[in-house]
Amino acid sequence: MAANTADKAAVIGPIVFLGAPGAGKGTQAKRIVERYGIPQVSTGDILRDNRERGTELGKKVAPIMAAGNLVPDELVLAMVADRLKQPDCERGFILDGFPRTVAQAEWLDGFLADHTFQGQKIPAIVMIIEVGYNQLLQRLTGRRSCPVDGKIYNIYSHPPKQNGVCDFCASQLVQREDDREEVISERLKSYEKKTLPLADYYRQQGRLHVLNGELPVEQVTAKVFAVIEKND
Repeated sequence: MAANTADKAAVIGPIVFLGAPGAGKGTQAKRIVERYGIPQVSTGDILRDNRERGTELGKKVAPIMAAGNLVPDELVLAMVADRLKQPDCERGFILDGFPRTVAQAEWLDGFLADHTFQGQKIPAIVMIIEVGYNQLLQRLTGRRSCPVDGKIYNIYSHPPKQNGVCDFCASQLVQREDDREEVISERLKSYEKKTLPLADYYRQQGRLHVLNGELPVEQVTAKVFAVIEKND
């Protein structure tokens, strides 16, 4: 789905993606970036960037991150606010990993109430990509990667030609520790516990667009673009 010049000049506004690990948020976010030319903003990237640049906020989060502790909301929100005010966000942005809680969603609504996109006030477009538990398990536990060239396979949906071996360099494929079933199961339980209240928050406001993530990727993308352009 190629973007035209008009797509990359349009004011899109803020986009929030919700969905479990393996639901396809990353894939769809990349396609939005390609089509509309707005940045994907990750809280993890923001934290690391501030730490590496040695900003005042970065100096405060560095020891917290080094200890493996959660960074307090007040610091996260200050860094997110600074990032969203940068020039590349003036037509819109995709939020990756934010908000994670209802409190953060309420903060975001307040921020957007005082923020404009090329002079326009635009509320967040919120989409949740839903995929059944068994499908998520297959997507995540079936992942195998090549340690040499980084190629990704799935033993269920996109297996290598030879079991356990990369098609391109013949290296033995590996499974990440956090893709093992016992780890995935805990990740999915944690997601449900944290995200259901957030989904309910947006649903009660009539702002939640529910997408079937079990459809072919191209069909999900078409629905994502339709939601964005309806709000455009």
